[in-house]
Amino acid sequence: MEMQERYARIKAALLQEKGTDPIAILKRIASKDFVSIHGPEHHFLDGGAFLTALHNAGMAFDLSAALDALAERSIKMPGAMCGHWGVCGSVASLGAAFSLLEGTGPLSKDEAYADHLDFTSDCLKKMARIGGPRCCKRNAFLVLEEAIAHVNSRFGVEVSIKGPIVCDYFSRNPDCKRNGCPYFPKRLK
Repeated sequence: MEMQERYARIKAALLQEKGTDPIAILKRIASKDFVSIHGPEHHFLDGGAFLTALHNAGMAFDLSAALDALAERSIKMPGAMCGHWGVCGSVASLGAAFSLLEGTGPLSKDEAYADHLDFTSDCLKKMARIGGPRCCKRNAFLVLEEAIAHVNSRFGVEVSIKGPIVCDYFSRNPDCKRNGCPYFPKRLK
């Protein structure tokens, strides 16, 4: 299946979501057969789950148009960015989502420009402390968790995670860090 078709299916699934928990949204869609355990689908899905949760929580913007803009930006990101570029696609996805929400660009002079860079660099530092190998699910959980704290203080909407974040994907990931991952189920008990 081509990436454009995966993106179209992800967008359709996002538009069906009604919840305000971006982790729950992500998990429901990431469990579908058109989302790989690791892959550039996350470059769209992660920011898309975040935008969907915000929209469902009452933030006023055109979700379909925002998802189209996010897809246009994220389809350009190659897979394996984390290992080859030193930048996680999930982080870039959320950075793009913030940029879309606040209308920032490369020539922006307002505080949002710096704020987005602070957010993404904080996420990358936390990922670096966990280390490799890559795990798109772990990174998505981490970035969305960070985004929730960031957005609630910045935008005045309430999105939250319902319960602890527990990975349901570790058995499909032969490179899982297991107890080295903060979302590994046995570590949480």
